[in-house]
Amino acid sequence: MLKKGDFATEKVYDVIIIGTGPAGIFAAVELLRKKPDLRIVMLDKGPEIKDRICPARSNGGICRHCTPCATVCGWGGAGAFSDGKLTLSPEVGGSLGEYIGEKYLRELVAYVDGTYQEFGAPPAVYGAGGEEDYEEVMRRAVFAGLKVVPVPIRHLGTGRCAEVLVRMEDFLAPRVEIRMHCPAGSILSSKGRVYGVKTADGAVLTGRYVIVAPGREGAGWLRHEAKRLRLKMAVNPVDIGVRVEVPAAVLAPLTRLFYEVKCIYYSWTFEDRVRTFCMNPGGEVVTENSDGVVTVNGHTHAYRKTENTNFAVLVSKTFTEPFKEPIAYGRYIASLANLLGNGIIVQRLGDLLAGRRSNPERLAKGLVKPTLTEATPGDLSLVFPYRHLVGIVEMLQAFDKVAPGVFSRDTLLYGAEVKFYSSRLELSPCLETRVKNLFAAGDGAGVTRGLVQASASGVVVAREISKRLGGE
Repeated sequence: MLKKGDFATEKVYDVIIIGTGPAGIFAAVELLRKKPDLRIVMLDKGPEIKDRICPARSNGGICRHCTPCATVCGWGGAGAFSDGKLTLSPEVGGSLGEYIGEKYLRELVAYVDGTYQEFGAPPAVYGAGGEEDYEEVMRRAVFAGLKVVPVPIRHLGTGRCAEVLVRMEDFLAPRVEIRMHCPAGSILSSKGRVYGVKTADGAVLTGRYVIVAPGREGAGWLRHEAKRLRLKMAVNPVDIGVRVEVPAAVLAPLTRLFYEVKCIYYSWTFEDRVRTFCMNPGGEVVTENSDGVVTVNGHTHAYRKTENTNFAVLVSKTFTEPFKEPIAYGRYIASLANLLGNGIIVQRLGDLLAGRRSNPERLAKGLVKPTLTEATPGDLSLVFPYRHLVGIVEMLQAFDKVAPGVFSRDTLLYGAEVKFYSSRLELSPCLETRVKNLFAAGDGAGVTRGLVQASASGVVVAREISKRLGGE
């Protein structure tokens, strides 16, 4: 694997891949499966996975605002140290089906799942249904005004997810030129056709095909490049909310059946769409740094468990004219929490409902011990708009009818959690832009929102390029 400073010069590639997250990795794997002799280069601004070390985890939990952030940048993308859930349903995880059709997406989900298993994903699948308790949960959800989306899930876990990605890196490294610490600067095109990439340090790489898969962290760069290349983009929703933490026993009856419970609720007051997301049984709450803005997330480690379970409650908003900056709006909300809490704010649900801030003494009296110990006790009502808070509280009240104990005064709320979904590029059914031979895949292109569909989008692009190369 090349290191910075060792780059080859004057080299022509068959395929240039920007980004080494799941979309980029699966594109490279599929290209090699189809055509093993291809000349492929992969670029990423972050480090390889063994060097992705977050100082906050050995610095008393204090974020140092590293650039780039090792938690979200580098080999494996933002999901490398995530909970590693493979959602094996075309119904969740993005909009890829709108491009390629539901039938093909279903086939790709199975194909991607099989590939993950080849590289070490565990055999167990949760949430397949069929049990008597499963039917009872679905019945209670209907009476609570909740729509439960049953999704089969293969859970890798934070530690095992990294192990799988290391095996993928080991598979690709002898066959593909991988340039880490090498951010892309600009996409090069002429007369409506792509011909290469100029890196941030000025190197010009010539390629017949370019795959842009920068992940959510690179969405801003891609948006800038799309504007420069005059590519059309649609505005995606922004999801803003909190990370909820409860005793694991509260959700154990559900997590044994589903592992992750995906619920959708429409608030009575505003009819905003509110959903649960990323449930982590026996997990821990963690921080992420997105270009200097600290947000909250959650993990379940494959090899160690806590006494708590956490999940997100997110309010989705789609903005209309004239506003076209949902990412800026989400960053503003998260920045406000950072300003008031010097990072992440944690508050007991009972204190929020009573109109008072949480303090260390009130947290100490609660039944739930925070797993994110560096979070600052505070008042989330000073952070979120009123309609967001109303939606969050209404969702927790409804969810309590399915999982009694969720709407407890000692339930912890961490804020802010923001999902910066990228603006969606205008793409063809094979994910090609209006620039010939320039393809886009993954979360950064606004096509997907999760590991499985991001990986599948990389396969779609790789198969189209392989077909064109075969025709040549």
